[in-house]
Amino acid sequence: MRVFFAAPAALWDRWAPALRAACPEMELCRDGDPASFDAVIYAPGYPAAGREMDFSPFTRARLVQSLWAGVERIVGNPTLTQPLCRMVDPGLAQGMAEWCLGWTMRFHLGMDRYPQDGVWRNSVVPPLACARKVTILGMGELGRAVAATLRGVGFDVTGWSASGKPVPGVRVLGAAALPEALARAEVLISLLPDTPQTRGLLDARRLALLPRGAVLLNPGRGTVLDDDALLAELNSNRLGHAVLDVFRTEPLPPAHPFWRQQRVTVTPHIAAETRPASAAPVAAENLRRAMDGRPLLHLVDPARGY
Repeated sequence: MRVFFAAPAALWDRWAPALRAACPEMELCRDGDPASFDAVIYAPGYPAAGREMDFSPFTRARLVQSLWAGVERIVGNPTLTQPLCRMVDPGLAQGMAEWCLGWTMRFHLGMDRYPQDGVWRNSVVPPLACARKVTILGMGELGRAVAATLRGVGFDVTGWSASGKPVPGVRVLGAAALPEALARAEVLISLLPDTPQTRGLLDARRLALLPRGAVLLNPGRGTVLDDDALLAELNSNRLGHAVLDVFRTEPLPPAHPFWRQQRVTVTPHIAAETRPASAAPVAAENLRRAMDGRPLLHLVDPARGY
């Protein structure tokens, strides 16, 4: 099979060896007649920043396989008529679970309470994890992985999703119960996708439902959060802290007030990096399924946006 690698040139050296090892029957190319390709492997940023890819010449392609979990930069492309699949791989889920666990533990244990200044501070003993309430917004592959990891440590985890679809071992609330999900969240983790329904979901009204001193972790999508509303909650001392990994504009501009708010920690979109070693086999399996006419993994529903 011939596969077109539609990704920034800087990714070629990282991805080409892993993809070829996972799918040796594939001929992976960076150029050629679009009509000659059986599939496209795509990463945002191609062909160039600010430009959309034209998929219409790829008349033979049976699959567009994204290398990213998020597909908001491609799903609305009017030239995309081929089946689109998002990336869901074990390494990505593991990385997200580790990031969320690490930051949850930081605040659960009050690790910032102990500056090394010669003062003995033993007046506050943190509760056990089973007494700490965590709410996860978004119970897809990543949400389920994070929930399983936090529950394994003992945290009291509740999930929320628009559908309320059950997840084994986790109490999942549906769309109408969002106020309840927020009101219980000592730690709120947003793993929601970027869709018309989620943009601006965490606005002033909903952030005000969080308990005083709550911590917000957002490694999902920056568009879910109303930046000004969050800053207002932090400036009023109502919320304890926010750890933000994703933003409406990336890289986050140096003048953005998030950099200056002491109760905001910025991480540079590193919570769930797609790693070639674990993701290439997923792409290879979908390529084979496309060539054989079998059902594809993680097929995107354009109407839902993910």
